[in-house]
Amino acid sequence: MLVKTYGSAVYGVNANTVTVEVNISPGVNFLLVGLADSAVKESHQRIEAALKNNSYRIPGKSILINMAPADIRKEGSAYDLTIAIGILAASEQIKSDRVKEYIIMGELSLDGGLQPIKGVLPIAIKAKEEGFKGIILPKKNAKEAAVVADLEVYGVENILEVINFFNEVTPLERTVVNTKEEFYSRLAHFDFDFADVKGQENIKRALEIAAAGGHNVILIGPPGAGKTMLAKRLATILPPMSFEEALETTKIHSVAGKMLKNAGLISSRPFRSPHHTISDVALVGGGSVPQPGEISLAHNGVLFLDELPEFKRTVLEVMRQPLEDRTVTISRAKFSIEYPASFMLIASMNPCPCGFYNHPEKKCVCPPGAVQKYLNKISGPLMDRIDIHVEVTPITYTELSDQRIYESSEKVRERVTNARIIQEKRYQGNKGVYCNAQMTAKQLREICKISEAGNQILKTAMERLGLSARAYDRILKVSRTIADLDNSTDIETQHLSEAIQCRSLDRKNWAG
Repeated sequence: MLVKTYGSAVYGVNANTVTVEVNISPGVNFLLVGLADSAVKESHQRIEAALKNNSYRIPGKSILINMAPADIRKEGSAYDLTIAIGILAASEQIKSDRVKEYIIMGELSLDGGLQPIKGVLPIAIKAKEEGFKGIILPKKNAKEAAVVADLEVYGVENILEVINFFNEVTPLERTVVNTKEEFYSRLAHFDFDFADVKGQENIKRALEIAAAGGHNVILIGPPGAGKTMLAKRLATILPPMSFEEALETTKIHSVAGKMLKNAGLISSRPFRSPHHTISDVALVGGGSVPQPGEISLAHNGVLFLDELPEFKRTVLEVMRQPLEDRTVTISRAKFSIEYPASFMLIASMNPCPCGFYNHPEKKCVCPPGAVQKYLNKISGPLMDRIDIHVEVTPITYTELSDQRIYESSEKVRERVTNARIIQEKRYQGNKGVYCNAQMTAKQLREICKISEAGNQILKTAMERLGLSARAYDRILKVSRTIADLDNSTDIETQHLSEAIQCRSLDRKNWAG
């Protein structure tokens, strides 16, 4: 007897339906074909034990299992339940009429229990697109799949529940999630707040500008000045995610297996902070079985690189292209996968190896040329992609002991959101451009027009402060963002002056 069950294979952040055809005929054999890897082929032993421990069995006949389409590689243990139900239906141990209506996925334990799987959200989206009635999967993944509307989602803990469901003995309990309610309830839930940071008003302002225009930012200052504390609070002032952004972010985390237990939709912007020992592949993604890297996990959120010069040069260089294109393509001999990577980069670093160059009180003990050598660990092309350079100085005891309540993240976020709304309207007809940081050279000339007085200020700054040529475009972009925060149609002289202050590393006193 021939029976078809349905599973799904995840590639990148999308899924493809896999048809598992089980044919049972006279003889004694077990053959699994269809470009399956070792983990899929090992399912035979897991299925056999799971069925035996639940008073069912694999029939002693010739069993041929084909996983179609046969030219797509099937990987992992998530097909255990798909194959097991196919074998039971083909051997008439369960009723087979309703099996074709569902996507069935799950890894089996030897006692018949089900372990959670990766990539559930893309699988559920594909199941709905292809007209399946529902999806049966491990209970720990049910909430994630239930984010997809108009799809019956059944979370199960044991294969026996699935058998009883198809035999019409015991119905399964459907998992229902009010997606919008869950999305809005967690929209602005953060563990950190700008109100926790005492003093550092100029740094807070720089981060507000960065958030409003989507600009990348680097904080440079001595140890203990508050760089990490400030960076961790950047995500709290970014505009709330839209539902589409939340869905995109959840898909990536689902594919990477980074979803929390019983989690539904990720509705707060991600904040990723990898250690400086990270490899190239771990940062941008890839591997023998391609997985999203840290830059994709930070999609629609913040990637924080603490102690930037300590990262390997090659690791930083592979990030240059994704910073421009906002996607990363992982290419292999037979296929290529594209992961989204639209993130805000915030980096921090000490000004020199000892950490006290330009310190107001402590003396730098580094030998001559050490400062420039330290700064040269970060290449010009990478620094070119960072719009805002801010020098962080230590706060005084008076500021530290101050008991007044500082401005909260919520108030800053309101101003940032208003500025982003202005930018959304401005770039409405431009695909791939959503904020000032993304504008092209042509758009820069059209949008960032400055007065004669502004031109004079910029010329003076370039000459006196020794600003580099590449700083020119960045200053114009940042000044446009400052103007948006002020709800100003034109870029005024004060906007340009403030933008010039955001280029610390281009000044002559950083030349070593």
